[in-house]
Amino acid sequence: MSGTYQRYTWMSFVRETALASGAALWIVPFVLLVLVSLEPTSQLLENPTGLPESWDFGNYGTAWSEAGIGRAAVNSVIITAGSVGALVVLGSASAYAIARARGRMGGVVYLMAVIGLILPTQLGVIPLYTALRSMGLVGSYAGMIVLYTGLWLPLAIFLYTNFARNLPRDYEEAAAVDGASPLRMFRSVVFPLLRPATGTVAVLTGVQIWNDFFFPIIFLNGTDRTPLPLTVYTYIGGVATKWNLVFAAVAMTILPVLVLFFAAQRQLMRGFSGGVKS
Repeated sequence: MSGTYQRYTWMSFVRETALASGAALWIVPFVLLVLVSLEPTSQLLENPTGLPESWDFGNYGTAWSEAGIGRAAVNSVIITAGSVGALVVLGSASAYAIARARGRMGGVVYLMAVIGLILPTQLGVIPLYTALRSMGLVGSYAGMIVLYTGLWLPLAIFLYTNFARNLPRDYEEAAAVDGASPLRMFRSVVFPLLRPATGTVAVLTGVQIWNDFFFPIIFLNGTDRTPLPLTVYTYIGGVATKWNLVFAAVAMTILPVLVLFFAAQRQLMRGFSGGVKS
């Protein structure tokens, strides 16, 4: 018989119990969220803490139409997709240049990017607002994409650089021998090898941008371009006592994030594990 047998010890029990408890802390609130969102209003008023006796999927339709979830979802998709796309292009190109730079310049630029990770973004709200207003970008999709790209570019460079430094140079040398230009070499050879890091950057930054509430309430409040978090927040103020509708709106807001995470989970883990080994 091949393989080794590992005894089940008390430490194994403690470890599994801790993992199960940690998972429950994340799963139970989501289950309660779904249960309340499906509970009819009459049952919710009679027995707020009890399990629903019947399911009312119409709560989702009501919340969708009353809160304007459809329009807000389109706004969130445009802002998130545009920002993530810009981060992938700029972050991967910058990281590749840093990883292949000779001398100390690459290290200096990388250090500046890392410093950008620890600076609190709230300190720059007033200068950012002034700059975007002077360019006529306040309240626009373009303004939010530029804002998020600048805010999350240090993280993208950090993740891409750590991965790009482990890429083998053999493919680049072969492409150079075939006469490929640096741009084509990056587009056709290097960028496909950065796919795991791209998945990591897309998931981490996409989730943060999708869920962000702070910057939309400053730069988009009062416009028709508000994303889901701000739209749901406004909706809660009007139906604060109808928790089933509130929870239905919240569930529709977080569902795309969960789908994205589980779809890209393997890429996310590969991006954290490091680069391709030569």
